[in-house]
Amino acid sequence: MNISKKMQDAFNAQITAELYSSNLYLQMAFWFRKEGWKGFAAWMFDHSNEEKEHALKMANFVLDRGGEAVVTAIDAPEQDYNDPKSIFEYTLKHEMWVTEKINELADVADEEHDRARDQFIDEQVEEEKTVRDILNLFRHRDGHTVATIDDIVGSVKE
Repeated sequence: MNISKKMQDAFNAQITAELYSSNLYLQMAFWFRKEGWKGFAAWMFDHSNEEKEHALKMANFVLDRGGEAVVTAIDAPEQDYNDPKSIFEYTLKHEMWVTEKINELADVADEEHDRARDQFIDEQVEEEKTVRDILNLFRHRDGHTVATIDDIVGSVKE
């Protein structure tokens, strides 16, 4: 089945959004590393790579269906952060934005009667859950320091 131009364009927009996410998390990882939060930095480095993998999966999906994968300009991410908790709050907000973008992609897929995109929706649900789990550590770990949370986050692999 060949991909429609409309579906291809929607995927290309999502590919660019995924690469922006990769750059955002890479920048956050740099900030964490600079501030000495090795666990948070490791998590963000991994998450940056995961977002890049999402973009590559989508590009391969488009290419495998006879389309053209195109990356457009990617905005520079935020560079100034205050503290670990606020970064993860920002991360959740960003993941919710990505979910909106995935939903828009799904809307186009529905219009185009293209069901092959469902795998990408499931991955995005997991993305939000993972960040919520980290924020729950901040909320529910009474008596634990941010350094303990840093250790926990650095040791958890998705």
